[in-house]
Amino acid sequence: MIYGISALFMLSAFLLFYSIFQRILLSDKRLEKRIEKYLASPGTKLDRKQYDLMVYYQMTKQKVRKNMLTKEKNSKLETLLRRSGLPLKPEEYILFKWLAAGISGVLLLLVFGNIILMIPGFLLGLLFPRWYVKKKIKERVVRFNDGLPDMISTIVGSLRAGFSFQQALKAVTEEAGSPIKEEMESVLKEMQYGASLEDSLNDLKNRMPSEDLDLMIQAILIQRQVGGNLATVLDKIVQTIRERTKIHRQISSLTAQGRLSGIVIGLLPIILAFVLYLIEPEYIGTLFNHPVGIALIAAGLVSGTIGFFLIRKITSVEV
Repeated sequence: MIYGISALFMLSAFLLFYSIFQRILLSDKRLEKRIEKYLASPGTKLDRKQYDLMVYYQMTKQKVRKNMLTKEKNSKLETLLRRSGLPLKPEEYILFKWLAAGISGVLLLLVFGNIILMIPGFLLGLLFPRWYVKKKIKERVVRFNDGLPDMISTIVGSLRAGFSFQQALKAVTEEAGSPIKEEMESVLKEMQYGASLEDSLNDLKNRMPSEDLDLMIQAILIQRQVGGNLATVLDKIVQTIRERTKIHRQISSLTAQGRLSGIVIGLLPIILAFVLYLIEPEYIGTLFNHPVGIALIAAGLVSGTIGFFLIRKITSVEV
């Protein structure tokens, strides 16, 4: 019976979270379709429930922005979300954070029936959105670094063909894919609105924490101050980036076994505990009911986490 209730709760919680997530993170296509729909029928109006829901949602965001976000924290969250590429505002991120915390806490309570486990569930829910945002940032930076040599090669070719640097960036936006296309479009828009090239490139460096991009930007800024052939400098940078990428991939292959060992060490106790709970709930239930068992679980989590991060540190080689 408890498994059926838990499964229904997990399904309903997932559907609720997914529907809210999809409603806020509308893709450009869906947004364009909705705009076309309302433009095609000018008499279309929101019904009372939709209007009340929209007003309540906006008021909730306003309260979160006013009571929980300082100017400094708002700026940090904006930078973090812009780096991740997620179309979220800081107050929306805070709302998702608390929603995930409540769902995970109640879920652990229903599954294990112990109110003490709501605390780690609540903490996991609070940490999950930040982990997800950092994961998206990492994936976005990797995609950007993968396409950076081709982007610089396009700039070099355009410069040697007689184009200006701004025209070379425009050529990049026409040929490159995401996320390089969006970032270069942002640079061009800032320059069109009156920002200098130095300011636009520095903003790009803040949005995209990439060492290879930083190297390219520094070369461009130095060349504008002291002069020289920018195409030749960028051509040397492309060769350096390609060699660094080659070495990084070799190191990644050599350390794959160690990283896999860290994942196995981290997940094995959790999976084993779950399997034992399914086979004999009363046998392992003592760990969650007795104070000594709870202390052993805490000690195991701490030691397992330390071991996992130590292995990750050993297998992470800076290039």
